[in-house]
Amino acid sequence: MNSSLSGTEYDFRLKDGLIGAQMLFVAFGALVLVPLLTGLDPNVALFTAGVGTLIFQGITKRRVPIFLASSFAFIAPIMYGVQTWGIPSTMCGLMAAGFVYILLSLLIKWKGSDIILRVLPPIVTGPVIMVIGLILAPVAVNMALGKTGDGSAVLVPQNTAVFISMASLAVTVLVSLLGRGMLRLIPILCGIIAGYLLSLPFGLVDYSPVAKAAWVAVPNFTTPQWNWRAILFIMPVAIAPAIEHFGDIIAIGSITGKNYLDDPGIHRTMMGDGIATSFASCLGGPPNTTYSEVTGAVALIKTFNPAIMTWAAIFAVALAFIGKMGALLQTIPAPVMGGIMLLLFGAITVVGLNSLVKAGEDLMVPRNMTVVALILIFGIGDMTLSMGELSIQGIGLAGLLGVFLNLALPGKNKKS
Repeated sequence: MNSSLSGTEYDFRLKDGLIGAQMLFVAFGALVLVPLLTGLDPNVALFTAGVGTLIFQGITKRRVPIFLASSFAFIAPIMYGVQTWGIPSTMCGLMAAGFVYILLSLLIKWKGSDIILRVLPPIVTGPVIMVIGLILAPVAVNMALGKTGDGSAVLVPQNTAVFISMASLAVTVLVSLLGRGMLRLIPILCGIIAGYLLSLPFGLVDYSPVAKAAWVAVPNFTTPQWNWRAILFIMPVAIAPAIEHFGDIIAIGSITGKNYLDDPGIHRTMMGDGIATSFASCLGGPPNTTYSEVTGAVALIKTFNPAIMTWAAIFAVALAFIGKMGALLQTIPAPVMGGIMLLLFGAITVVGLNSLVKAGEDLMVPRNMTVVALILIFGIGDMTLSMGELSIQGIGLAGLLGVFLNLALPGKNKKS
């Protein structure tokens, strides 16, 4: 080795590694929350988040300091898919969702980014995001009360469950509001830790799976199984997070002072996100998305070198092979998760509402009212349309309906 690289440059690389570990810590709570809620393997989620970030970096020429991990937008369809068709079929639908990103990327490269906002304006994506949060409300409430997500069985006595879930919720809220520095970026992780510690005296934590798990183990990878119903159900859900991708790239650009929409280009970042999502589903992991928590951490520490995300990805892949970690994560009691979900799913709804508010659309205009109203009712009411063996329902149907109505109804450019 050249001796000139062993001094300052070595220290710089070591510093990047330490910052990368810190970035993974910031993302960790949200990253593992999605698989824990949906029945997927958290170790697989760690692996696919790490490799997905590396894929994103390769496609974007390692110019964007951003980390990709589990997407909250897909929690509802994954839950439904796993219960209805099983994990392999659900992965088929999630792979198709990744292809939606890829197709949008090609469309942007061909027609420019304005085409996406014309086809998928906030009047469509806003209520679709709201539906994602609202249809999950019963799941959050059931788990906060100590039941299974569907409410069919009681796991924890209600009074105990409410105490633990409300404590978890309170800690999450207080940390997000009053936390300082890096602490403010990990409210979910803080809430989970607080609820977990409170659960111990009540005997709600069973460590036997941890004792049985190996220290080093290959994650429980699952390959997709072809299922048209899963594809039609899940694929349209990609509409909303694909549009949010724009906001995430603009946000990190405003922090670093660079225009990533032009260099490396929004078509490249969207392509990276899509391929990372499809890759994750090939192995049984949740879809990937750009993480705003990590973007906030970048703003806080003012270190913009994309290499820190390379290190974060490497650490995520390494942790994925620690078998006892996955087993430990799965010992988190349902009321703890329920308390966090109460805030999380409500926050998803507010994000959708906020996009409508920022767009400045008058929702009393008949055209706008029609689009928003039908998206909400079709999605929340779980409307189903069948075509022989195939059917589309819920969020997916609501998303496609919104796109169709926005394109088909007259008066698109009228504000009032």
